[in-house]
This record gives sequence, C-alpha cells and structure tokens, in this order.
Amino acid sequence: MYLSLWSGKPYPLGATWDGKGTNFALFSEHATKVELCLFDKQGRETRLPLTEMSNFVWHGYIPSVGPGQRYGFRVYGPYEPQWGHRFNPNKLLIDPYAKAIEGDVQFGEATFGYSWSDPGRDLSFSHEDDAALIPKAVVIDELFDWEEDALLQTPRHETIIYELHVKGFTQQHPDIPPALRGTYAGLAHPAAISHLQSLGITAVELMPVHHFLAYPGHLVERGLRNYWGYDSIGYLAPYSGYSSSGVQGQQVVEFKQMVKALHQAGIEVIIDVVYNHTGEGNHLGPTLSLRGIDNASYYRLVEGDARYYMDFTGCGNSLNVRNPQVLKLIMDSLRYWVLEMHVDGFRFDLASALARELYAVDRLSAFFDIIHQDPVLADVKLIAEPWDVGEGGYQVGEFPLLWSEWNGKYRDTVRDFWRGEDSRLAEFAYRFTGSSDLYQSNGRNPSASINFVTAHDGFTLRDLVSYNDKHNEANGEDNHDGESHNRSWNCGEEGESQDPAVLTLRQRQQRNFLVTLLLSQGVPMILSGDEMGRSQQGNNNAYCQDNEVSWLNWQLNNEDHELLDFTRQLIALRRLHPVFRRRKWFQGRAIHGSGVHDIAWFNPDGGEMTEHQWNDGFAKAIAILLNGLEIAEPGERGERIMDDSFLLFFNAHYEMLEFTIPEGLQPRHWQVIVDTRHPRLIENGLWYTSDKPIPVLDRSIVVLKQIG
Repeated sequence: MYLSLWSGKPYPLGATWDGKGTNFALFSEHATKVELCLFDKQGRETRLPLTEMSNFVWHGYIPSVGPGQRYGFRVYGPYEPQWGHRFNPNKLLIDPYAKAIEGDVQFGEATFGYSWSDPGRDLSFSHEDDAALIPKAVVIDELFDWEEDALLQTPRHETIIYELHVKGFTQQHPDIPPALRGTYAGLAHPAAISHLQSLGITAVELMPVHHFLAYPGHLVERGLRNYWGYDSIGYLAPYSGYSSSGVQGQQVVEFKQMVKALHQAGIEVIIDVVYNHTGEGNHLGPTLSLRGIDNASYYRLVEGDARYYMDFTGCGNSLNVRNPQVLKLIMDSLRYWVLEMHVDGFRFDLASALARELYAVDRLSAFFDIIHQDPVLADVKLIAEPWDVGEGGYQVGEFPLLWSEWNGKYRDTVRDFWRGEDSRLAEFAYRFTGSSDLYQSNGRNPSASINFVTAHDGFTLRDLVSYNDKHNEANGEDNHDGESHNRSWNCGEEGESQDPAVLTLRQRQQRNFLVTLLLSQGVPMILSGDEMGRSQQGNNNAYCQDNEVSWLNWQLNNEDHELLDFTRQLIALRRLHPVFRRRKWFQGRAIHGSGVHDIAWFNPDGGEMTEHQWNDGFAKAIAILLNGLEIAEPGERGERIMDDSFLLFFNAHYEMLEFTIPEGLQPRHWQVIVDTRHPRLIENGLWYTSDKPIPVLDRSIVVLKQIG
C-alpha cells in the first residue's frame, strides 16, 4: 500500500485530522529514528519513517488517512538502562497524545523491553515484537454537537460531590438495559441520573477514566484485573472498556454524550486524574509508551543510577514534572478535557508528587505556576489528594489558592470522634466548621476543604461500622495490602451480625457520620453506595475486585431504603439552609454588642465551653449553635442572607446524656428535626425551651431548629 507522506507540522502533538488528512507528531529528545506504524482492518502493519524533526518533535502528514485509522509508533535509540535510555523498536508504542485507544494491553512477555530469560533482566534487550499485544491508537473526528452545553460552574460552597466508579455504579442496575450497564451510556441513562438527582448531588467525581493498564501481570497471575484504573497509559483518551459500542473511537462520543446528559440534569463532572505515575511501573515493568518513547525525559530517574526510578507514588515510577515536555503533556491533557470533553474539574491523585521540584514538596513548583496562569483552568474545580508516599509528602492544608483538598484530617477526626477515641473537641470543632486552621491563613475559604468520611480507598460507610480489621484475602496478597489503621469500630461484633443491638447501633452510627458530614462547613463528598448501605465485606482495598464486591447492589432491604431516604432528606436540609454551607468563615464573635454570636459552643449543661474542656481528650459531647440571623457574608448579588438558627447536640459518649438549651437564647422555642435514633428526619418534632432538658441517646445527634 502506497501512502504519500508530507512533512507535516510539529504541533499539535498526537494525531490530528483536518478533514483532508492527518498530521502525526511525537516528542522524543533522545531518539535517533521514529516510525509511524499504520494498521489495516486485518492487523497488517505499514511502517513510515518520520524524517522531519523540529524541536525534538518528529512529525509527518498523510493526506489519505482519516478517522478510524489505527496507529502506533516504533522509536529507535540507545538501549542503555544504566544511563536511563530504554529504546527498543521491537515494541509498538502507544501515542501519549492518542485521543482514543482501541482496547486493553494484553499481558505477555513480549511487552517487556528486556528478555525474561536473561539473568540480567532489564539490562538485556528483547527482540520479540509485541504489536499483537498492544492496543492501537485511533484517529478520531472531534466534531460533536454540544448544542448549548457549557461548564455549570456550580459555586463551590453549594457543591455536593458523589464519588463513583463508571462501571460499578451501573453494572447491576436493574432499570438500565444490560447492554448499557457499566458504561458511559449507562451513567447517562435516565435511571442513573434520576438517582443522583433524587439525592441532590451537584457533581459526580469519576474514578479514573483515562485509558489505563487493566491487566498488569501480577493481577493476571491471580485471575484479577485493575478495576480502579490508577495506572494511566493515555492521558487524552477515555477508557475504551467503559464504552457500550465496539466501534473504534466511539468511546469519545459516548463520553461526551454522558457529560452532556449530566449537565442537562444540573450535575457537574469531575474526573480523577493520575499524572503522578503511569502504568509502566518500575525498571522491571513493560514498555508501552513513555518508557520507549523517551524514558530519560518523561520519568524521574535516580540521580547517579538512572537504571532505577524515583518512586513517590508506591506504583514504581514518578513522572518528571521538572521537564517542560512533561508539563506540556499534563497541561495539554487538562485543557483538552475541559475544552473538548466539557468536564468541570479534576481531582489530582497523589498531588504532592506533582509538586516535587527536587525531593521536597514545593508549593511554588512550576506545576502550580503554570496551572494558576492558565485561563482555561482558572474557573474549573481543582481538587488535590494532598499527599504521596515520599518523605514529607503529607501536605494537607499546604496547597495554594484555587485548590481544594481532600481533607484527610477531617476524615480521621470524625472517625475518631464517633468511635469514642480520646481526642480534643477543639480538633472536632475545627473540622466541623471548615478547618480554618488549615485553610484560612493563605486566603482560602471553607470550600477549600473537601470533607469526607469514606472514599474508594478504604472501608465503605457500612464496613466502617462493621469491621475493626481489614479483610482483603480476596486480593490474593495474604491480607497484607491496604491500610491497617482504619479508625473503624465494629460496634461489638466483627463482620455480619444477627444481634439486634449491634445492628441498631450500626445504623445509628451511619446516620451520625452522614449528619456530621452533610452539616459541616466545606464541601461534602459521599462515596457511591454509602447512602444505601453498600458493603465490600470488609475489603478496604478493592482495587482489583471487578465483581460484586465493588459493584453497587441495587436490591435494597428495608434498612437500605431507610438510609437512602435519610440521606436524601439530609442533603435537602443542607441545600435549603445557607447556614450549613457558608461561603466565608465563622467569626465566632459578638455582633453589634448583642452578645449573640454567629456560632457558639456549649457544654451539655448549656454553659459555654471552657479552655480546659476544649483540650480535654475525655470529653465526648458538645452543643453547637449556628445563628442564621448573623451570617456576615452577603449573597452573590450583595443581598443579605437570612436563615433559621439551629442547635446541634453531639453525643459520642457510651451513655445517654441530657442537654440543656443555653439560657441566653431565650425567649425562643426549639423543635427537634433530626434525631439519629430515628431512620428519618422528624416532622412535627417535640418543642423545647431552656427549662426542659433534652435526652440525647448514647452515640447520637439531635438537631433542633429555632421556631420562635
């Protein structure tokens, strides 16, 4: 087959169809030769040397090539692992700028750049060709009718995030057609969207949708696969395995249709991105893309021994964010997902790794500087997982302006409080009010705190109250994987129980966590399925469980239905009352000399908290006044915000306590609207005044609203 190859252009990188032909461009600073490899429908390969190279970008244009064309690259250069170079033209390489990738990498010895049989392992050179095992990139037509769709830009303080897995959320949904379950189209189905809307969710946070390595060797050997997807190999390509169509490139269209449908329902789309490492692993990993294109440019290598990789992620490698081309890849990817795919924001996995200029985490690193000046990213939601596994990597509270953070200190404090661990009430107060100790000093607002009790990594909410220990035997790692210190409490019996007292307490504890989360200042994030009692049977690291362990079970019993209704009512309460989702910090001071505060803290007996009680680790109960009449910040149009006032009684003690309404709040009447003894919010609840003590059951919350 004869193909005319023109010189083409070095920009944009990747494969770009212009309606008449396709331009191909690939960066490699240390390569000596690059071949573009085109594959026909029968899998036959045609190799075309890219003879043009501009600024280390190898490029060419083919007039006759268009959408649907499958391709890859072969890159020549030195194979000198000890110097950081791992070029091997026997390995077909995935374009890092591919916008569609046709399928999964198939595990096999040929995908490794070295020979397994050689005693020197990765210092040896493999002559096996792996084209049959490597998925091909696909040229796509980027045209799509978005109609009037645009980013929703839901105010951060009004945001309620729901973390979900694209496949797991719909894989067992009975009202979604079987052919659509577990796909982008399944998430766009009215039945899926209806559930999110009925909850009151404003944003879904999708676990990785970048094309990833689904079948790494260590999992294949155990009969498992990478379910979570935190091993990216294509930063511009939506994962093809979540497409309901077998048509090449259709996953791009299907993803856009999903975003469009969610936007029409008023739901933002935030995607979990993994720019800290790739699925190629350490020096013994396969050669799939960046390693074979230019290993020394793309990865952080050990200084003085470039055979090995710096690993701040625990996944074998770390991207070299100090290299301008790596920064360009990340920024091009982010802009593409905003401009072409219309996503509303990003959650950055192990974000501290991206901030490492040398070894230390640097808040003023080039990565942050570039993000902050970029006009496309200025208005999207940027969320950091503010830690990595390297020294000094725990950086909660240390990220700069524009960033929100997964607040790991919120999770730990709230878990400790409700399991009865000795801890300071002052710590709980900081977390409940938005963590001003972490975010206020550098100019951020309460929405900088993404509050969560559970996430994909760890126990589900039901398991948090059902297990003291992890039970990860199904992962095939002898239960050594996953976090061992979970701050969980099984309420008296490990795992499944038939004891009515244990089950009642577990239900109440789940409601306690949800009330605390949804009435805290900051941005609440709910783990998918927690609203209806999802369990992973004690597995706190279900990264390889692509089965019923991880998938949502939509067959709900009475208790599951009650928890779902309770969660819906709680979210509605939060969305109705601005006092629970303030834009600015509480002042905690007297207003106009009245002696009334916008927030106040009391003992169960109605007296104000003393300094000793704030720091007494044995104290397990506190009352909080949220004064809706004294919200200092105006609304978006400058209007004064007025709301009801609320009293919240928290009792984490193992015995019932009586709370007294503080005298200074009279003459006022207060009505119970939430009592976590009950599976629903309360209509026409009891009225109380300061002369009548309020019983609060052990390990429970009572919320009262001012009515006069």
